[in-house]
Amino acid sequence: MGTFIYEGNVKVDFDDRILAHLQLVIGNKLRRGEAFHFTWRNDASLGDGRTTVWLHPHASLVYKFYGSRKPSLNRAWLDALTYTANSPGGLYVVPEPAEYDQERALTDEDA
Repeated sequence: MGTFIYEGNVKVDFDDRILAHLQLVIGNKLRRGEAFHFTWRNDASLGDGRTTVWLHPHASLVYKFYGSRKPSLNRAWLDALTYTANSPGGLYVVPEPAEYDQERALTDEDA
C-alpha cells in the first residue's frame, strides 16, 4: 500500500501498482504544463465520499511506495487513466483492463 500526498496535508493510500500508474499519468500531464482535477473515493472509515484536488505544475506531490520492487505497468491501464485525465471531469481511478499484449508489459524504466 502506497501513499499519495498532495501539498503536504492531503494523503490517500493506494495500492503500489495503482500508485505507479497514477505517477506516470500525472507526471506526463504536468510535464506538459497541463493542470487538471484528480478525484478519488474516500475510504469508508472517512465517510465513503470523494476528494478532488487541483493538480498543477507547481503542486507539491509525493508518491510514497511501501514495496521495494517496481510494479510492472499495463499500457492499456495507462491509456485508460490518461483518457480520464484528459476529460472535463479529470483523472480518476478506473478498473485495470486486460493488457493489450501480455508480452509487452512495461516496467517503470520502459515508460
